[in-house]
Amino acid sequence: MNPLSNKVANYTESQNLLFDFVSRGIVTLDPQSLGIEEGIHAEIYEKEKTLFDEKTPISCANIPEILSVIRSPGVVAACNQLVGENWAIVPYAHATPFLSGPRDQHWHKDDNGPYNQRRHRHHQAIQIEMLYYPGEVREDMGPTATIPYSQYWTFNHEENHDNFAGADHLDFGYVINGMQNTVVSGPDSKYTTEEIVARRTKHDVRMRQAIENTGWPLVTSYEASPLRAGSVVLYSHNLFHRGNHRRDDWQTWKNNPRFMWRFWLYRTTHPQQASTSARFEMPAKDEVMDLDIGDATEDVKAIWRHQFDWIRFGEMPGISADESDRGEASRLFDQIQSTGDAGEPLRVGAAYRLAALEDGTLATEYLGKALVSERENVRRAALYGLIACGGEAVGTLLDAASSSRKWVRRVAISGLGDIGVLSTDVLNGLEKCLLRDESRYVRSAAAISLGCIVRRALGRGEGVEFVSQAVSLLLDSLKLEKNRLGMDRAQGRSIKFVRPTDESDVCEGIGIDYGIDRFQPIRSVVRENVLWSMVVICTNGNERLDEMKDPVVEMLTAIVRSEENVFCVGLAIDALQRLSRCYPELEQTVWSLIDSLPLRSWESLVCSGFDLKKVGEFES
Repeated sequence: MNPLSNKVANYTESQNLLFDFVSRGIVTLDPQSLGIEEGIHAEIYEKEKTLFDEKTPISCANIPEILSVIRSPGVVAACNQLVGENWAIVPYAHATPFLSGPRDQHWHKDDNGPYNQRRHRHHQAIQIEMLYYPGEVREDMGPTATIPYSQYWTFNHEENHDNFAGADHLDFGYVINGMQNTVVSGPDSKYTTEEIVARRTKHDVRMRQAIENTGWPLVTSYEASPLRAGSVVLYSHNLFHRGNHRRDDWQTWKNNPRFMWRFWLYRTTHPQQASTSARFEMPAKDEVMDLDIGDATEDVKAIWRHQFDWIRFGEMPGISADESDRGEASRLFDQIQSTGDAGEPLRVGAAYRLAALEDGTLATEYLGKALVSERENVRRAALYGLIACGGEAVGTLLDAASSSRKWVRRVAISGLGDIGVLSTDVLNGLEKCLLRDESRYVRSAAAISLGCIVRRALGRGEGVEFVSQAVSLLLDSLKLEKNRLGMDRAQGRSIKFVRPTDESDVCEGIGIDYGIDRFQPIRSVVRENVLWSMVVICTNGNERLDEMKDPVVEMLTAIVRSEENVFCVGLAIDALQRLSRCYPELEQTVWSLIDSLPLRSWESLVCSGFDLKKVGEFES
């Protein structure tokens, strides 16, 4: 491989990690900070290259060294800061290497579940992505392209079917026109070498124009390069990004592939009070991006400040209360009504600033009005503002959860989950939406919200008397919800073009054939979200779960033994492994279940406490 130039990407210092993540949305870890032997990266790269040349499927099972990277001290410490200790990895989901080549993806956000499943996008640090590069990445090798500062802005999807599937797009016309399938570089390219190297191709121009057309503050393209072998990138799950084409000599690609591994991480523990002493300090410049940010608008700063405090405290209004008069609230309410995609930062920023008013009643009054708007982008902004209000907004959201309009019910239930107050009234509202709502989207939102609410209850010791009831609701849901053929297969079209049906008003994800009879290409967004919540709850297992332990173990065991939905199986065994840390008598049962599986998600299991040194005993 050719050596890197003297210039390398600016790696993130630990003291800057929180601010850089909540503002820019992406941070990079120096391989020297991981705390493992640097030779392991070359070992992974060579193994991967051999398997790739042999056309052998690649996973953590045949390159177990990757597990040492995931559990390296540097990665664990960084992820602990961002998503809390005992974080989990979504099982069976893209934990295989990505190879850069001749094509460009367009800008998109990844789905918030396994493979294009539509879920609520938390602004809170609930889910992040981890990219690992075992080999060096030069600037011309197709480095991952991202749009820093884009993670808090998005587009409608409820009635905009271009974004019906979980991955939201900046320019869906690029996909419709077939440009994503057209080679940009390589032997079949129609562009000249000069155009490719100088970034003058129609593809390059369209990528730049898509960013410019948003009208959003601070956004620009950033390619994660050059990187030393073993570099790790962590970014918000809501950050716009894309796969990038190579610009170097295509005749060198085979012998010098650029590999990337991707893992989806999610929070299982609630932030503790002042878990870090870091303070929100606004620098004048982003040195990594060479970008002046000191003059960012108050709308943008309000969001950053709130999310920074949430990671530290778990529930913290964002800015000082110096705008607590009705006139200012009325002005911010008018700002929430801003129109167009370029108005997204204005709408969302106004919502967070309303949430920071001293008069919480006044704030929730105005945000509650916005929540029932006919416009999705106004409801979306209001939702995040009400979440930032914390417990003050629970009554407003409970009222909205009984709305006759499903889209209002959906955002209300999502908001209750992110606030996390566990009470009789909240449980009654969630029960109705989880078990009896006609909308699968609403039911799936309730399934996620229960996990978030119990996570906070067990972490803070508030409302713990209701934990058993919450768990019982999740088990009841599993008894009711059924799997269905993946929507792409049922509709005979790409997952990007699937549409809602009489059965489902939410994208339930792509159906995947692993070539194993046990697992079928079936999905259920509600079942998978319930089991996601079970992973969270089992991570926080304590005596409060004692009375529910047996029915939980019985249900999860049955799923691992007989479920045909691979994602449900992966989440269930992950939950059981985590529960066995609280109840050691379950360990042998869990080991037996793992041994019975024809396909194992080791990246998830080692994060839930399985000894990575024993992985070889199952894969030998």
